Amino acid sequence: MKDVDIADLRRITDLVKTKHGYDFTNYAMSSFKRRIVRILELYNLNTEGLLKKLLDRQFTEEFLNEITVNVTEMFRDPSFWRILRDDIIPAILLNHQKIRIWHAGCSSGEEVFSMAILLKEMDLLHNAQIIATDLDTNILEKAKKGEYTIKNMELNEKNYIRFQGSGVLKDYYKEINGKAILDKSLVADVSWRNHDLVKGGIFNKFDLILCRNVMIYFNQALQNEVLKKFHESLFKYGYLAIGSKESLIWCDIANKFIVVNNEEKVYKKIKD
Repeated sequence: MKDVDIADLRRITDLVKTKHGYDFTNYAMSSFKRRIVRILELYNLNTEGLLKKLLDRQFTEEFLNEITVNVTEMFRDPSFWRILRDDIIPAILLNHQKIRIWHAGCSSGEEVFSMAILLKEMDLLHNAQIIATDLDTNILEKAKKGEYTIKNMELNEKNYIRFQGSGVLKDYYKEINGKAILDKSLVADVSWRNHDLVKGGIFNKFDLILCRNVMIYFNQALQNEVLKKFHESLFKYGYLAIGSKESLIWCDIANKFIVVNNEEKVYKKIKD
């Protein structure tokens, strides 16, 4: 098994930051190290070899693809999606005619398609402005296509049944050459954008932000900065949904939110 020490990790992060503008300095070190070791093994490199290859922009795109976490599924944690449908979205619509949603760190798009299906079944898809962002341009291209392996759809189907959708998931995709091709009309009005949660600024105001299972890969200082950005990006009384292993209670803006659902990690902004 390959190994890297702290000094090597620092050299890698410094090069990627200065040469390409991506800042991994505040990623959780244990997780970042595991991914670097995986890359070294995948490409049969040592640290010096990796540093040399990272001078190349095309390889750096592959590197980003491996470093950023792209494991996801449709209707992940079905009880969360039921709460969105039954409680959160109806509450937003009491005060707003249009619902503005940001999927931050949207990965390969399963969450975005899930949201589109949920809104379509509520007859609200035409009433939503959805922005989906990710650091990784390659994974954004994959997300736009909405093409997933049939094998993966088995889990997605089970999640949809547990979500208690009003139809069947097969209503929303066609099977072609062993792939599930989702209905493009679901995301016809989605704005897909390359955005870096670490260095990117505030670009809009939202009623609902979803950033689930992304921040567990950041250290506390970076989580704190990202959560401040989310706070600024929400309308007052807007909602933030984070991952089941993530929390707001320790951060600087904790007192500006109330807990809506502790189990599903949904929070509501109550102070600017």
